[in-house]
Amino acid sequence: MAGRIAGGATVTFRPSGSSMVPLIRSRQQVVVAPVDPSKLEVGDIVLARVAGTVYLHLVSSVDLARKRVQISNNRGRVNGWTSHDRVFGICVAVDGVTRAGSVGKALAADSDDSS
Repeated sequence: MAGRIAGGATVTFRPSGSSMVPLIRSRQQVVVAPVDPSKLEVGDIVLARVAGTVYLHLVSSVDLARKRVQISNNRGRVNGWTSHDRVFGICVAVDGVTRAGSVGKALAADSDDSS
């Protein structure tokens, strides 16, 4: 998934798990598009690699000077800091509902529906 998004595709999939409830429930359909990491803000949901694991989690802090973001789940657990080049995409929709905070942050991409 991360490779396709990093390659410029917008991807639709159904992640599992409960760490992002109520923002994303297990198996809800999400759309993730390539992102301009310099535009990320606290509260954005991104697909990012932190310490070798890829997460669809929240941006909990932004450090523009060091070009990195802190990634956390929606239950208060901090996964850690990751550099902009390890942020693959931003969640632009959940179950067909556009995430308002994502507008203007996604890069132009090719559609790759893989639900």
